Amino acid sequence: MNSAARITVIGVGNEYRRDDGVGWAVVARMAERAEKHPLPGRPSLVVCDGDPARLISHWDGADLAVVVDAAHAHPGQPGRVHRLELAGGRLAREDSATSSHGLGLGDAVELARELDRLPRILIVYAVEGADCSLGTGLSAPVRAAVESLAEQIAEQIAQHHGPRQQPLSRR
Repeated sequence: MNSAARITVIGVGNEYRRDDGVGWAVVARMAERAEKHPLPGRPSLVVCDGDPARLISHWDGADLAVVVDAAHAHPGQPGRVHRLELAGGRLAREDSATSSHGLGLGDAVELARELDRLPRILIVYAVEGADCSLGTGLSAPVRAAVESLAEQIAEQIAQHHGPRQQPLSRR
């Protein structure tokens, strides 16, 4: 992609609800890594409480938006990461993982679609949590997922920012 591409990474959640803070932890880890190894295109690294209007304001106009959020799944496997990508204006879900917030990410996507404010590409990483009780600190399996997820998102950004392929001519 070109250097003008706008990229944003949004960590969703509440750092005072244990595993619900995984999105914030991933964004914090990416910011730490970016100090030593800057990410291509200097993406915005932001945190959000999950409010649909705030999510939309963070990804509005983005070429690539990556959202990290805690999820509940039944049956669950704490620390397991689900990757969802916008397909045809709706989030394609791998399975039954859902947001840990009252109004889910799907609601924000639907609202943004209606308002024509979706990013060109939207990728969601949902991390299954074990404990969303009041308090700070991630459970061990969720904490273990943070580093590899930060690396995976950095690779996604690098791929997105790589050399753009020329379209085939139609002759």
